Amino acid sequence: MQIRRKEWRAIALLVFLAAGILLLMGCNIFYGSISISVSDIFQMLIGAGVDRTAQRIVLDIRFPRALAALFLGGALALSGYLLQVFFRNPIAGPFVLGISSGAKLAVALAMVSLLGRSVRISSATLIAAAFLGALLSMGFVLLMAKRVEHMPMLVISGVMVGYICSAITDFAVTFAEDADIVNLHNWSRGSFSGVSWKDVSVMAPAVSIVFLCVFLLSKPISAYQLGEPYAKNMGVDVRRLRIFLILLSSALSACVVAYAGPISFVGIAVPHLAKRLLGTSQPIWMIGTCFLGGGLFCLGCDLIARTVFAPTELSISTVTAVFGAPVVLWTMAGKRASSAT
Repeated sequence: MQIRRKEWRAIALLVFLAAGILLLMGCNIFYGSISISVSDIFQMLIGAGVDRTAQRIVLDIRFPRALAALFLGGALALSGYLLQVFFRNPIAGPFVLGISSGAKLAVALAMVSLLGRSVRISSATLIAAAFLGALLSMGFVLLMAKRVEHMPMLVISGVMVGYICSAITDFAVTFAEDADIVNLHNWSRGSFSGVSWKDVSVMAPAVSIVFLCVFLLSKPISAYQLGEPYAKNMGVDVRRLRIFLILLSSALSACVVAYAGPISFVGIAVPHLAKRLLGTSQPIWMIGTCFLGGGLFCLGCDLIARTVFAPTELSISTVTAVFGAPVVLWTMAGKRASSAT
């Protein structure tokens, strides 16, 4: 009965998150520096006469941006969940461990070097550069994990790596002369603006494929959470599973950084909140909840970033830090209290 109750709780939470996503998708499309009524949106859908400017704002700017927030927010939360499983610590995440900063550095260097030579950059190139940078940062984190005994020292090492990568990125961007390269300043602070349907057509399938791969690993991950000896007794190839966790987490982080830049705290806060709301850490429920929760979180934060001080727009990382950092502090305080008792 207890298991069934948790299953119904998880299903109800997933339905609630899906409904919240639909609501915030509508809000992100309707509201902004220029408000568009529901009747105008309906006229666009049926092909009736409507203002071309409003049509372009909705279909070419706001709609793809909302989809980007949904998919990339879900990818970031799922990446954080995989890292927390890998390191067995609730404060592990792509931003804190410097993985996002490594991906940002690789993308920035690729854009500076290629755009400076008037070479067009494809979405696949950006994702590949971000993936390489994420893997290099992850490699350094793993190297440090073998040398330090405590997770706080590993987190500090990741934060230092993030600062170093951010400093090099800022240096490269500051001395760039090309106008397109100078626009990297906005990207380097994190933003969903400028996302087109072409970008969505690449990121959505990429994130969906990785999500499916993670979901198929739910049973091995569940066994791994109970300890490596137990997982080995259940027939899980632990070494291969750990490699998959690294690759999938890096791929998700790469997609986010390639299109939206570094976004802070989502990868830590959302998995922790998902676990608290679910009342269980079973991967088969956590994977979907993290993805939907990350999408919902980023949709809400992007709406705030666009509208609160419109027409001035905040960086998405500024808003996610405001709401995500207290969750991280709450997590650390709760962990310390539980260890003290």
